[in-house]
Amino acid sequence: MKTNIGLWIDHRKAVVVLKSSAGEETHVILSDVDRQPGRIHGERSNDAYEALQVDADDVSERKFTAHLHKYYQEVVAFVRHAEALLVFGPGEAKGQLVKELEKVLPKDFAVAVETTDKMTDRQIAAHVRDHFKEASPVITLH
Repeated sequence: MKTNIGLWIDHRKAVVVLKSSAGEETHVILSDVDRQPGRIHGERSNDAYEALQVDADDVSERKFTAHLHKYYQEVVAFVRHAEALLVFGPGEAKGQLVKELEKVLPKDFAVAVETTDKMTDRQIAAHVRDHFKEASPVITLH
């Protein structure tokens, strides 16, 4: 059974659309990553010593990078058995994911990469259906 996978990704969430002869499935993978740990929903604390409660920038950046790596590994495990793969999204997360994919996929595996804006889950599923209906340009992993 041939499985085509479309994957919309940013640093906060990945929407995976699996398209096969058995039908179509959509899965959402959340990263729960936060650029400013110690803050709740973006609200600033009224505590006098908030700066002491937040890690130094280099520590925060290392934690952020480690958390993203774990998130990307979860996504890679989900899509590694695809026969065709489309990766798209608004930011740099798609490029970072492609680098992770290069480590586990065969050298001749072709991945289509597109830059798109934020989309709803239904728009993502429709985009994946349209992509796999027609031939699209692909990038071969090195």
